[in-house]
Amino acid sequence: MLGFLKNLFGDDDRQPPVRDLDPYEAAAALLVEAALVDGVYANLESDMIAEILVTSFNMDATRADEVLLNGEQIAEDATDTHALTRHVKTLPQSERSSVIEGLYRVSLADGEACKYEESFIRHVASLLHIDDVTRAHARKRAELNAP
Repeated sequence: MLGFLKNLFGDDDRQPPVRDLDPYEAAAALLVEAALVDGVYANLESDMIAEILVTSFNMDATRADEVLLNGEQIAEDATDTHALTRHVKTLPQSERSSVIEGLYRVSLADGEACKYEESFIRHVASLLHIDDVTRAHARKRAELNAP
């Protein structure tokens, strides 16, 4: 019991959450989270995320790989979606819409979308203040560009 209380209130070596997170790295982390919803993070999905970063945010391939690598680490350490969307919300509306389209593209990368991926995307869209019409258009664009 005493050990539990020490752990609860005592000092530990855990790092505080990142306060100044790059919004593109936060977006990459959300894309990685979408890929992980079905329990598998395949090379196909990581390649898709890198492509999304290049095409949606006008990054060169080197920068996209760096952002993806950081995004993967952030996603691994993330405890909730709110912490990530808080940073992505600093992006312009058009880029936030591109993030939603990217989430759909990642969910369709393996050839099928599951209901959990759809639920995750709806939740993120809501947190990013993306309305249902814009989200539906993003989904249609993603479906048209699906492999």
